[in-house]
Amino acid sequence: MSVSLRLSRGGSKKRPYYKIVVSNSRAPRDGKYLEQVGTYNPLLAKDDENRVRIIEDRARYWLGVGAQPTDRVSRLLDKLGIKERTVTLNPNAGVPGKKAKERAEDKAAKAAKAAEALAAPAEA
Repeated sequence: MSVSLRLSRGGSKKRPYYKIVVSNSRAPRDGKYLEQVGTYNPLLAKDDENRVRIIEDRARYWLGVGAQPTDRVSRLLDKLGIKERTVTLNPNAGVPGKKAKERAEDKAAKAAKAAEALAAPAEA
């Protein structure tokens, strides 16, 4: 059974509140979990001490036996200094796709034609 540290959503509509839980990776997001190791309240200020609460020794235990944290939980653990997160960089994230490049080239060609059309009557 693969185990993961992840967020389980609670709270009401548009007022999220999350439990940081250890669960089977195939279980539903808000379903049965093995253990709750903390809480996360994104509505609180970033410098508030109650925004993220983690039982550190239990989190370290589960990480030690092979539990894989999700990306968001690994960010929280990294901020608290429990587990260092490797930064993933995508150098192609800001590069437009093939169709976007084609549209930009077409737009530039139309703009050049329009500029030529405006310049031609002025010369005559």
